[in-house]
Amino acid sequence: MDEPEPGLRARLVDVGVDLVTREGAQALTLREIARRAGVSHGAPRRYFPTHLELLSAIARRGFDALAARAAEAIGDGTASPRAQLAALGRSYLEFALGNRGMYELMFRHDLLETGHLGLRDTSLPLFGGLVELVGRVRPDADARLVAGALWANLHGIAQLWGWGSLPLATGADDFVPLLRSALDAHLGPEAAV
Repeated sequence: MDEPEPGLRARLVDVGVDLVTREGAQALTLREIARRAGVSHGAPRRYFPTHLELLSAIARRGFDALAARAAEAIGDGTASPRAQLAALGRSYLEFALGNRGMYELMFRHDLLETGHLGLRDTSLPLFGGLVELVGRVRPDADARLVAGALWANLHGIAQLWGWGSLPLATGADDFVPLLRSALDAHLGPEAAV
């Protein structure tokens, strides 16, 4: 058996990231990734024994990008927890709408090898940060449940906005009012300053 080519693993993931960005998650077949990487259709199996493992490695890149955006949105942590949640929500929605194929792949844990390549270590800490901020705003509630409901609401806004349903139904030309409404619904109205 031939020795694996140095750098091929990263190239396969790079090709997958490019493919999901351009054509969506449905285009991520082993055969197409191998073709675009310029290798035989069996070559990816040297690094990724299953298709799920390659999809997970691609999704991990998305989680890394989302984590970087989340850290940037929260900043140095000096803003109020509510302001940090608003910035985090906006960043999440912008990522979802600007990276639709990757976003779709990232949250399809039914398609991903969730224990592989640290996906659990990338997605759950993001949720943990959301829980921590929600707990600071809503110490009276189960922060995990409120954060889960808020995340589901944001995910729904992203999906329905991306499909064109929410702009049509609400007449809004920007998702920010919907984000504010979601925050108010889950955190209570923002206190007047």
